[in-house]
Amino acid sequence: MHTAHLVNIISRLPDTPGIYKYYDKEKNLIYIGKAKSLKKRVSSYFNKQQYENRKTAVMVSKIADIQFTLVETEIDALLLENSLIKKFQPKFNINLKDDKTYPFICIKKEAFPRIFPTRNHIKDGSEYFGPYANGTMMHVILDTIKALYPLRTCNLSLIEKNITSNKFKTCLEFDIGNCKAPCVGLVSGDEYNQNIKQIKNILKGNLAEVNQHIKKQMNEAADDLKFEQAANCKKKLNVLDNYQNKSTIVTGIPNDVDVFSIVSDDKFAFINYLKLSNGIIIQTQTFEVKKKLDESNEELLSFAIAEVREEYHSTSREIIVPFDLDWSDEHFDITVPKVGEKKKLLDLSMKNAMYYKKEKLTQYEALNPELKTDRILSTMMQDLRLTELPRHIECFDNSNLQGTNPVSACVVFMDAKPSKKDYRIFNVKTVEGPNDFATMEEVVFRRYKRMLEENNPLPNLIIIDGGKGQLSSAIESMKKLDIYGKIPVIGIAKRLEELYYPNDDLPLYIDKKSETLKIIQQLRDEAHRFGITRHRNRRDKSTLQTELEQIEGIGPETAKMLLADLKSVKKIREAKLVDMAVIVGNAKAKLVWEYFNR
Repeated sequence: MHTAHLVNIISRLPDTPGIYKYYDKEKNLIYIGKAKSLKKRVSSYFNKQQYENRKTAVMVSKIADIQFTLVETEIDALLLENSLIKKFQPKFNINLKDDKTYPFICIKKEAFPRIFPTRNHIKDGSEYFGPYANGTMMHVILDTIKALYPLRTCNLSLIEKNITSNKFKTCLEFDIGNCKAPCVGLVSGDEYNQNIKQIKNILKGNLAEVNQHIKKQMNEAADDLKFEQAANCKKKLNVLDNYQNKSTIVTGIPNDVDVFSIVSDDKFAFINYLKLSNGIIIQTQTFEVKKKLDESNEELLSFAIAEVREEYHSTSREIIVPFDLDWSDEHFDITVPKVGEKKKLLDLSMKNAMYYKKEKLTQYEALNPELKTDRILSTMMQDLRLTELPRHIECFDNSNLQGTNPVSACVVFMDAKPSKKDYRIFNVKTVEGPNDFATMEEVVFRRYKRMLEENNPLPNLIIIDGGKGQLSSAIESMKKLDIYGKIPVIGIAKRLEELYYPNDDLPLYIDKKSETLKIIQQLRDEAHRFGITRHRNRRDKSTLQTELEQIEGIGPETAKMLLADLKSVKKIREAKLVDMAVIVGNAKAKLVWEYFNR
């Protein structure tokens, strides 16, 4: 039950865009949200259907007060929500988390600025470009800048007073051509800053402007007959061209573009961001989001777009995303491409997000094996249309040789792993000849009749190795035991990707690469292996017993005694006379020993 205070607030909420804040009884801010309509959105949290989600139910139970702020548009609400979440970090709100702190390239705010990589973003007026998830590409950029525009690397205070007073001397960097020595006045501030301007163009991806600037210098040098200087400009153009070839180029997209993609599961979402400038990817990063309240992909992506664009000061006029978002803004357009270069770019972003997800899940599951188990079982539940996790699975397979010594194997998987102590073999009692259908009906009945009598827990899923016939036979036994409809049962056809369900004429096909199919294949292979092994043992014992009885003077009882003690054909053939004499006496032991050692 909700307090009269909350009911009163909800009833007064306007049907306009805004952000809302939930507080608990200790007046702690626990959640911040945005809404196109405050009244509809906040009211939805107090709808009983919301209680189907446990996390949401927990949050709603803690709400003691609601505050809200009206804004003009939904975009305003999104931006305000984003800034407030970053400031207050409420318990039930998501936050973007990248794998590590990626480096930036810094242009230091100082006289004769230095350029260097850093992971510390200091707000001192310096300019930062990045982050660079690919460290190799960042160093390619820095090497290109160094080859084009030699800059100082020292941390000297190059104010005009220090330079004019000859406070400094040239160093080794000047001697080897890596610096033009602004410390002793060999390059002016204007010339140095012109180079910085072109470096910023490179970092922003404006290579065409840099190319044009160098060509102009080359032509002017050639006109003035400064051929060495012109040749140096030509070398710079080659360096620039080499850098451009190493960059990721997307033809046909000349404008600045932001690309976002998302992949998610029940607990996490992974969002990839690519930034293009003049056809070159100049920025890329993937973020991890831990879900708090079962947020949709649309909600998560909207949140990420707002935060990333603010964090990286993006002014791109176009945002490429994998699906429509229910908001727009006059400052940019949202595109959902279906074909062409933009679709290829979106696919590249999605590939990065999926790779990141795979790597992170591998790390998590290595540290927490139960996470992998739960994920596999959840996938199986979804793929096989089950209503609960298949923690306990049993699979049946028949085995016989031309109708002789028929056996049926039942293998058991607990939490997607073999539980060999629970495996069972059934020697078929009521079926004469090779009859798979009748054999399956007998062993399924015997298996679950005994489990019911002993009050043992029944499986969450039964798998029958066979098509519709074997499945129908198993169902008949389940009906006799009154467990049909209480336990899901499916049949596997000879082609592993075909699964048959009761009363379904058409099979269900599962992706051949899915983990669900791998588990089912492992179950069937285990049942087949276990059944064949036991069948061979039984057949060999039967054959040997018959052969032993053919020895003159050896009857059925003697044969059974030898088999019971020595277990296998090989051991009876290799047994010493004295060992067999202990079992059946000297006279009969000698008859058997002489038969096998003639």
